[in-house]
Amino acid sequence: MSNAPKKDFDSVESRRSSASRRSLGPARRLYYFIGLPILRALIRLLTMTYRIEHVVGTKNIDPFIAENTLCAPCYWHQHHVVGSTLVRSWVQRGFKACFLVSGSVDGDVPSRIARSWGAEVIRGSANQSGALALRDMQRMMKKGFSIITTADGPRGPKYEFKIGAILMARIAGIPIIPIGCAVDRAWYLNRWDDFMIPKPFARIAIAIGEPYALPAGTPLDELEPHRLLVQERVMSLMTDSESYLGGVKEAG
Repeated sequence: MSNAPKKDFDSVESRRSSASRRSLGPARRLYYFIGLPILRALIRLLTMTYRIEHVVGTKNIDPFIAENTLCAPCYWHQHHVVGSTLVRSWVQRGFKACFLVSGSVDGDVPSRIARSWGAEVIRGSANQSGALALRDMQRMMKKGFSIITTADGPRGPKYEFKIGAILMARIAGIPIIPIGCAVDRAWYLNRWDDFMIPKPFARIAIAIGEPYALPAGTPLDELEPHRLLVQERVMSLMTDSESYLGGVKEAG
């Protein structure tokens, strides 16, 4: 019988990639302690300058907020700044949101920011801790929280809807709410998702799609057509948003 201590699978450290050499040591903890309040203030100032000129499809989310019923909003990882800002406005109206955030060290800052908004957070991903994350999703949904996912995260490929969100919705029997957006000017980070940070005073358009409910009892081997359909819907909503802004996106 092994004398090794039992692994705490509820601990975020157990969900970090073994390939990563980064850890949440004393120096990084001090950096977060000092830098996080500054970062939160900068994000708040930046988002206050955004001009959200067009939001279509609010009728698709309003009933879930008003009646406190479960759903699964999702948007592309690239659009997390806009998507999370939108969800934050829902939280302020009483929406019980729970974000799925990577278990890596990179996910520690967005996790703390989301919790400061009054949202809950699940740490993990399909790549490293899919079963644990799925278990935690079920726990949070039983508590009345809707799960927010970046559908192609955490490592892509970009704009490819992962099966995890479909599987979660199928198990829980809740509808997926696809979300697309566009901005007229932004910075794009040099990484797999071309992560988008709208520039100050950027014009923003957002489209919230109709709830997509998987037919009850859909077999696991028949989920792929639904994955492709939801992927197409998110892409279509993004294209509609870009069309509203005239298809102009300034990068810098």
